[in-house]
Amino acid sequence: MKLLVFLLLPCLSLSEISSGFAKCYQFFLNNDPPKFTPSWGTTVKEICQCVWDENDEQKFVYATLYNTDWKIPIYSAYVFDRSEGVGRCDVWYIEPQLDDPNAEPCMAPSGRKSRNNQAMNRDYKGQDPNKPKYDKGHLYPVQHTYDHISMLATSTLTNAAPQDSEFNRGAWKYHEAAVIEDLESCGSKAYVVAGVVPDTNKRLNKRVTVSWYYWRATCCLKNGEITGQGYFGPDNNNNWQKLTITALQKQLKRHYSAEIEIFPNLPTGYKISPTGGCK
Repeated sequence: MKLLVFLLLPCLSLSEISSGFAKCYQFFLNNDPPKFTPSWGTTVKEICQCVWDENDEQKFVYATLYNTDWKIPIYSAYVFDRSEGVGRCDVWYIEPQLDDPNAEPCMAPSGRKSRNNQAMNRDYKGQDPNKPKYDKGHLYPVQHTYDHISMLATSTLTNAAPQDSEFNRGAWKYHEAAVIEDLESCGSKAYVVAGVVPDTNKRLNKRVTVSWYYWRATCCLKNGEITGQGYFGPDNNNNWQKLTITALQKQLKRHYSAEIEIFPNLPTGYKISPTGGCK
């Protein structure tokens, strides 16, 4: 029984490798995922991240676009409604379906078995003490979760990329708190997409591509207005920058050499806020 499994393993959750985010469009503004048109020459998978709730029902929490060649997510998308400051579970899992399409769609402990298409917990261990240390950097962060179940759903390696530990535990952690303050003025739920720019010349454990930059974009519909905000870091001072969505997309275009639209097909009938829109 799924509920029994959930109770026995309180840090265990579930997700589904889907086609075109079929079961999780609700985590994108206007049900539209970001438009990425790069010629990566790599393989990406859409993941609908979900858990079993106390009623033994499948609850979808957010969506992730995962690159199986880089073994890191390109982005995770979620709806920010409120943050309850829940605790965290540091037990990390992998997605069996990324390596075996016939496997059960349930997160499983990283274990010792090698995985060809995704990072494993052991990839982050045994790092050279004379080189920069990398943490598992959340895209959908624990700070932005709203209950125990949503927190558990972030504890998967498909929602993390190697992030410089100093930046992860310092400037980017403060950024995540600043986003909460920014979104409090929305008065309603906000749509968030968080991603990475990979450093394709650097790999952790010769397997997992290291993140060069982290980025986040928010879009809020409030009182007939559309307001958005972009974030990008680290900069030359190992800090993060706040910028418009337009400027963020131009920044990402330079790094990806591709056209990118984070919030396509905005809802009609809204005017653009003087502080910035979602384009």
